[in-house]
Amino acid sequence: MHSPNFVHETLCEIRYAVGVLTYTHLKRNRRKFLALTGLTSKEFQAVLPAFAQAYARRYPRTKSMTGKPRKRQHGGGRKSTLDASEQKLLFVLVYLKAYPLQAMLRDLFDLSKQCANRWIHRILPMLQQALKKLGVRPERNPRRFGRHEMQQGEPLDLIIDGT
Repeated sequence: MHSPNFVHETLCEIRYAVGVLTYTHLKRNRRKFLALTGLTSKEFQAVLPAFAQAYARRYPRTKSMTGKPRKRQHGGGRKSTLDASEQKLLFVLVYLKAYPLQAMLRDLFDLSKQCANRWIHRILPMLQQALKKLGVRPERNPRRFGRHEMQQGEPLDLIIDGT
């Protein structure tokens, strides 16, 4: 016969194993945070306000996702696991860092496969706007790359270790 604590601990482990990936939980483990997002917590916090502003501008709470006036107040209906700006940014950073299958995103963030696809296409442009506003968006045009790099200031000394 198992003790009640054993049952509780086992249920917690199962819940953790199949639980939703959340910013609140992930930020406590800086190594995992960096591995999954490619950013430190400090860098994440620096991007978050610009990202939240870009998202709020594009998708105001007074309108539906299609841009029409809401029929009911924001927050009515099913609660999204990506309701908070932190969760949205975490979602898109995990996607960009690992490029997981949408089925994996569905499981990590408790979404349907169609919702995972919709969120990718909805959030990715907001991250691009935020990075542009912060002046850290990479230059994609090879003809302007050299000029862009010169505007960035003092070049960094980089070492590539091929061993």
